[in-house]
Amino acid sequence: MLSFGKHFPLESTSASKQKMDDAFSALKEEMQSDRIGYYKLPTHSLTHLETLKTINTQSIKQIVIIGIGGSSLGIKAINSILRPYTPDVKEMLFLENSDPLTIKETMEKIRKEEACFFMISKSGSTIETTSVLKTLIAHFEIDLDGADKERLFVVTDAGSVLSDFAKHHQLHEFNIPDNVGGRFSVLSAVGVVPLAMAGYDMRALLGGAGSLIQSFFAGNENHLLEKAYWLASNSETQSINVLFSYADRLEDLTKWYVQLWGESLGKIDTNGKRVGLTPIGLIGAVDQHSFLQLIIEGPKDKSVTFITVEDFQVDLTIPDITLFGIEKTDFINSQSFNRLINAQCDATMQSVIESGVGADAIAMDKISAENIGAIMAYYELLTSLVGSMFKVNTYNQPGVELGKQILYKNLSN
Repeated sequence: MLSFGKHFPLESTSASKQKMDDAFSALKEEMQSDRIGYYKLPTHSLTHLETLKTINTQSIKQIVIIGIGGSSLGIKAINSILRPYTPDVKEMLFLENSDPLTIKETMEKIRKEEACFFMISKSGSTIETTSVLKTLIAHFEIDLDGADKERLFVVTDAGSVLSDFAKHHQLHEFNIPDNVGGRFSVLSAVGVVPLAMAGYDMRALLGGAGSLIQSFFAGNENHLLEKAYWLASNSETQSINVLFSYADRLEDLTKWYVQLWGESLGKIDTNGKRVGLTPIGLIGAVDQHSFLQLIIEGPKDKSVTFITVEDFQVDLTIPDITLFGIEKTDFINSQSFNRLINAQCDATMQSVIESGVGADAIAMDKISAENIGAIMAYYELLTSLVGSMFKVNTYNQPGVELGKQILYKNLSN
């Protein structure tokens, strides 16, 4: 279960209510018309779980993800968060970047006879993904038309060049809906199939996401509208949005948020004006000893969202020991680390608010598949709402495409 504590200060006016109503209506139209498809993934993706039951995966011990950005970040986040709470889950390895050292080190960990390989690319021609795929085929001498093809899975758009490749070699293929963008695709086959194969309860994760989306469209999550309005309305003065997560395992979630937020909202609006909110992901309590100084006494151009886990489900207590010279820390003796990290979050939040910085809070009662599904749906909805209020196309990425075009041209010469 998610709970929402302190909120950004919002002064309700007829203008703010109208803007929130317009954004809600825009998202409702996107959902009902099927123009944007991520809203319905919690239901539609259940079919992938049924398909997966027909595939023999007993010999698979390793799952290798070949993808970048929206094709890997969400999978990586869910894997890192839920792994400590999921017994007997399979090993997952990620080949994302074109860094040759990382590629070489990761390949050394792969056991071909126990591994399956997921090639994930919405367009099918992502240069990092196709380059790594070629490298794996050559290095492991993968027979695309023999027994090896049972270990190869393709997740892509129907009709893409990667789909043509999969059909040519009769590989396992799962498709991403045309109306779902890559960075909104974690609840599609992109995340659902490999994570379910690894042993995660994706039915529960989809259920958590679906419940929040359904509750939002039923009018029960007004805090989302209010937060989106505050962020959009204050974006010129508070142009940086900080996600301060108080759990090490949430670090990859913050990276997923950075892509979702930055690629969706950094745009030129319908009036030709540049808009956006720069996303920054921090981990507490570590970044209290670095970036917090900038938040408190630096330019007042930031807003902060704090995420906490109320119960880590780990019994670890600080020993009742007195050490010479540092007796002043004995006040914490016999208390749990669970209490310590959440007290650190509370104190940091209070200091931020007292310094005049806008802040809000999200708490998970515990780490669970349902809660992680809900928090991902929360941020997808929030992104769409802010994009609507900014009057931008939340779902394209022309700036990224320009860089790709220049890369292709430069490497082709």
